[in-house]
Amino acid sequence: MKKEAIYLVLLCTVFTSLGQLLLKKGVTNLVINSIFSFINIFLVLGIASYLIGAFLLLKSFQHGEVSIVYPIIATSYVWVGIISPYLFPTDSMNGLKWLGVGVILLSVSLLGWAGTKGEKASG
Repeated sequence: MKKEAIYLVLLCTVFTSLGQLLLKKGVTNLVINSIFSFINIFLVLGIASYLIGAFLLLKSFQHGEVSIVYPIIATSYVWVGIISPYLFPTDSMNGLKWLGVGVILLSVSLLGWAGTKGEKASG
């Protein structure tokens, strides 16, 4: 598998995480009184960020195995979990959430390691 696929999907996770944070910011003080109330800069940027992330994911699929590339998307939960408490006072991290972050990182690492072992065995 090409390293380009890994770099693309990691960049994808940056954009999807940014999209999640922007969408949260966009709806935090949203007052729904008309269709135009849904249009604010944070929501627009959040949707745009998701679209960029989707494009990057599709490009990563062209260069790598979906069984390795797609699980890396889970790291977006890590980025959001770490960053959101700094941006939103109501969000917090506790021991179980940190354990979940560790499990995600360990799982993604194992999948990546297994993918490189498979390449060496078949190549």
